[in-house]
Amino acid sequence: MNATALFQSALVFMFLLAANLTVSAQRMPIGTTESNNPIQETPRDDIYERHINSKKLIIPYDYLHEKDVFWEKRVWRLIDVREKQNHHFAAVATTGRKPFIMILLDHARKDDIAAYSVQGLEGADGDNFSNPIPKEEMQTLGTKIDTVVTFDPETLEEIIEPVVNPFNPEDVRQFRLKEVWFFDEETSAMDVRILGIAPIQDRYDDNGNFLNSGPMFWVYYPDIRPVLAQHACYNPTNDLNTMSWEDVFEARHFSSYIIKESNVHDRRIQDYKSGVDALLEADKIKEQVRDYEHDLWTY
Repeated sequence: MNATALFQSALVFMFLLAANLTVSAQRMPIGTTESNNPIQETPRDDIYERHINSKKLIIPYDYLHEKDVFWEKRVWRLIDVREKQNHHFAAVATTGRKPFIMILLDHARKDDIAAYSVQGLEGADGDNFSNPIPKEEMQTLGTKIDTVVTFDPETLEEIIEPVVNPFNPEDVRQFRLKEVWFFDEETSAMDVRILGIAPIQDRYDDNGNFLNSGPMFWVYYPDIRPVLAQHACYNPTNDLNTMSWEDVFEARHFSSYIIKESNVHDRRIQDYKSGVDALLEADKIKEQVRDYEHDLWTY
């Protein structure tokens, strides 16, 4: 066999080998390797990779000097999740977003943010942020311990075993805000800054009957702004322009009503008004705060 025939035979062999490898590669299932090990990749539920909130930074507050504050009023508000304008506070798991209470609770349990007891030091109210909750206590905060009666299969003796019921985010249907309205002489404008947020948990007895509701803990809002900026909140007008939870509070994208103002007796509105009168009193306080700035410019 001459050299030309050998060369032609080599070309035919290489062609057949390449064709065989191509067919084998085409037959290999997508998402597998040559060792037949599947590649576990979770599909992205989007058309692009989102990095809007993961890299979002907060805008720091302007420095405020005591001499620049001409007037101030402390106000406590209540956000009711059941109101239409506040439905984003109770996001369900199927939307890919956490309920607002779980954002606070998860980061508090990880010790990313400080949570403060509703009972302050020396008998003070917990909204003065004076009594931090230990990390160990945060792990079980909001849970409930029940007992279950079982029987030993051999002796038939009755055994009472404790069962921990996990925290149910649906039990939090309200949030309490503490904020300060003030008139800044430097800018000649009325402004407001939120000081604290407290989730209000509904409590039930063993039979599921409602008992009462009360704050679980307080968080100091200026310290948790960087954390809230990393979590997206539903924007009803544009799915692309997602808001962060920090945007929600800074732009005041929520509905609320006043339950207390600073006063000499430290009373809430419900302590001296009820029903429609309480709502009218809340509106009266709101108008007084808003009218103060207007009255300054009235000659």
